[in-house]
Amino acid sequence: MSGILEGKRILITGVLMESSIAFHTAKLAQEQGAEIILTAFPRPTLTERIARKLPKPTKVIELDVTNAEHLGSLADTVRTELGSLDGVVHSIGFAPQDALGGNFLNAPWESVATAMHVSAFSLKSLTMACLPLMSNGGGSVVGLTFDAQYAWPQYDWMGPAKAALEATSRYLARDLGKQNVRCNLISAGPIGSMAAKSIPGFGELADVWNHRSPLEWDMSDPEPTGRGVVALLSDWFPKTTGEIIHVDGGLHAVGA
Repeated sequence: MSGILEGKRILITGVLMESSIAFHTAKLAQEQGAEIILTAFPRPTLTERIARKLPKPTKVIELDVTNAEHLGSLADTVRTELGSLDGVVHSIGFAPQDALGGNFLNAPWESVATAMHVSAFSLKSLTMACLPLMSNGGGSVVGLTFDAQYAWPQYDWMGPAKAALEATSRYLARDLGKQNVRCNLISAGPIGSMAAKSIPGFGELADVWNHRSPLEWDMSDPEPTGRGVVALLSDWFPKTTGEIIHVDGGLHAVGA
């Protein structure tokens, strides 16, 4: 039986650790029949090492989503490797330390601007860089967010950055629908990834799930979120765009 991504060609960002959502997305995508290509920054050699643990070999290319030259050459590089794309996974987020960990009121604009550029504007930049490769029949862009409805402890300026990411996804859905390109986000519960561990006080934030999540949430298991990403990359959601799908154990749906 064919997988749900049979014949698809997918670009995946953010594979930094075996414990990351991006890694499990890449693994599941290959298992479901996709050809994939990975991007990495700032250490492509780290991603190359982790990529060896995937079911099949895959190319890793360097991509700084804030670098206009990298973005400008991306389509040609990917075209050489895969020919075209059917999907893009945006698993990118960063804020300087002084914009996190209880420093919301004191964070300088330069740090906030970095968080917004890397974590939100990059969804538009990456999508537009890949758009020339999705001209035959459209495609699916899937990003990862952390529910921006709330002010989370310690998360500080990554919260507004994620809110901007969610709005950016809706506007991309609006403007790219004519080209049959779908743009959706997965709102995941906390995962013990490298990015999460870089947030001061992350344990306090994640502990909310131990007390309020209707479904038991395992912070060490990124696979449920990866399954959600793969589902949105597939043809099983042909008319879903501008949506945020929660894979968070149901916490978003309950009150205090």
